[in-house]
Amino acid sequence: MLPGSNPDPSILRVGDDYYIATSTFEWYPGVRVHHSRDLVHWQTIGGILDEARLLDLTGCPDSGGVWAPNLSYADGLFHLVYSNISAYAGGFSDGPNYVVTAPAITGPWSEPVLLHARGFDASLFHDGDESWLVNLVHDWRPGYGGSAGLEATRYDRTTRRLVGTPQRIQLPPKAGWIEGPNLYRRGDWYYLITADGGTSWEHQVTVARSRTLTGPYERDPNSPLLTAKHRPDWPLQKAGHGSLVEAADGEWWLAYLVARPIGEHGPCVLGRETALAQVEWTADDWPVVPGGLPPLAGEATPPADELDDFDADQLSPQWSTLRRLPDPSWLSLTERPSHLRIHGGRSPQGLVGPSLVARRVTEPKATFEADVDFRPTAFQQLAGVTAYYNTRNWHFLHLTADDHGDRVLRVATRDQGRLVVHPETVGVPGTEPVRLRLRFDDAELTCWYATTTEWRRIGPALDATVVSDEHVVEFDGDQIRSLGFTGAFAGLWVWDLTGHGHPADFDRSAYTVDV
Repeated sequence: MLPGSNPDPSILRVGDDYYIATSTFEWYPGVRVHHSRDLVHWQTIGGILDEARLLDLTGCPDSGGVWAPNLSYADGLFHLVYSNISAYAGGFSDGPNYVVTAPAITGPWSEPVLLHARGFDASLFHDGDESWLVNLVHDWRPGYGGSAGLEATRYDRTTRRLVGTPQRIQLPPKAGWIEGPNLYRRGDWYYLITADGGTSWEHQVTVARSRTLTGPYERDPNSPLLTAKHRPDWPLQKAGHGSLVEAADGEWWLAYLVARPIGEHGPCVLGRETALAQVEWTADDWPVVPGGLPPLAGEATPPADELDDFDADQLSPQWSTLRRLPDPSWLSLTERPSHLRIHGGRSPQGLVGPSLVARRVTEPKATFEADVDFRPTAFQQLAGVTAYYNTRNWHFLHLTADDHGDRVLRVATRDQGRLVVHPETVGVPGTEPVRLRLRFDDAELTCWYATTTEWRRIGPALDATVVSDEHVVEFDGDQIRSLGFTGAFAGLWVWDLTGHGHPADFDRSAYTVDV
């Protein structure tokens, strides 16, 4: 339903309008919001956290930043709870949770209020005049499994503060590691919807219920509500992390994340996406997804081709920027009319000051291209198009200067930190723009260029799975070094390792889904 990197959906209905908020990690704007009137056709309306006062991603680690936002509505206000994860490796987790409110989904959003940093995947549950914050409690101590369960804390909607002492939620026996908690009330029952089994092939949506908010909870005898872990042959895998919504007609739906691997349990270049399943209620008041499995295919309209001539005065909603807001210090849509000017940023290894504008890759077969007007003066200056996952995994088709100052075209790859500049070099005399293209074809990525109307291939066939979720995960012994939550991005990237911000101009960027 929401293809490409759109995980951890939090679904909400306000009147006739449906909204889904999804995780954005180290990319601005934080917390993508999608809108629909029929649960089938969705439009991305941009990100909520689009100001420095709302979100600071400076130094954010790969796949850190905004995890599992939660969108709710009470007292005529939208409430957004979100985390900003600045560390998660080595058994620790630094993730303060904030809340902001707004009278409309487009804002203006209030100043963030820090709730706590006791654990992640926090959500708000509104129960009449009362509200509660529910979250996983992270446990750093060796031998404790990383989780001390779930807790609930009273939240005062008037002061936007937590009040009282956190109360431990009494989970069913042998609940294990569960995360992504969402609470709902239907009749006399409180329903606890959780993510179980990790975030990969064993992922699932589980259900428990209780007569009281903090439990004890009993597990659904037919649980899980939804999973694909027993069907590795199905095209939609990793089904889990769900949230419920009741439609205006009384029907219930579950928004949840999935992934589309290349082959059976193969790499997921597109990352974790959002799907939707209808929910029915049994005679004894348990929610069920018929069959307990994700559908083979949905009814959503496939992604449309996109062309951006950069004629607007701000970036279109499909674009995101890495770790820094698109401010005039490094990016402009007005310095050269009908062009996107990007001033060169710091190295791809660093976590501060990159100059990358990118969009999500939404289909396994797709083409991304742009006109690049760039006149480098040194080999430290590079500009072009990239297939990007994180600081340690990317492909980069770029213009640069050789040791004689002549303009050349090359391809570079970084694969789990190992850097290779592929041997083929193409001289590009003159100063005219060059059109650059990346073509995704399942597990293969090829690079192309055109100085006239004829496209030419450059470099070898590249491994597209370098920018897949599975490939980028790294461990130091039994401790996490780097996670892979974002999926692949295709983007416009400029380096200036001299520190002077040498600019490149981009025009006519096109993204085409190949049939």
